[in-house]
Amino acid sequence: MPKISMTVNGQAVSADVEARMLLVDFIRERLRLTGTHVGCDTSQCGACVVHVDGRALKSCTTLAAQCDGASVTTIEGLAKGDQLHPMQEAFRDNHGLQCGFCTPGMIMSAVDMVNRHGGKLDEATIRHELEGNLCRCTGYHNIVKAIAQGCEAMASSGRIAAE
Repeated sequence: MPKISMTVNGQAVSADVEARMLLVDFIRERLRLTGTHVGCDTSQCGACVVHVDGRALKSCTTLAAQCDGASVTTIEGLAKGDQLHPMQEAFRDNHGLQCGFCTPGMIMSAVDMVNRHGGKLDEATIRHELEGNLCRCTGYHNIVKAIAQGCEAMASSGRIAAE
């Protein structure tokens, strides 16, 4: 069994893992961080999105061993203590969720979207970028509003490209 080491939400972690262990399983089962969800196991729904070295990645099709030495951020790592990340606040303010299952992946994808595109996103770009994230409860209207507000908040707070 290979031994892997990585930084998860600012904390150094290491463990012996089976070579075939998925990153999502490592996060949920070994680290007990259950905000990252398993929705499809085929990289289609986006519920498992985390950031690896600052980029969004679907953890259900990534081996934990591939992230040896990496910095991983999960939904639990976005907030700073009791202060929600601006994108989390925007989802709360705009009711950008229904059942909440897809919400962590949506928020992680949204933060990555803002970091890649900068502080100004139009509705068409947001909708296009969300094509890899599925929500079975909403029509995406409030999710799009939340991402637009979160984008503005990230820009005004200086949180773009720095989690």
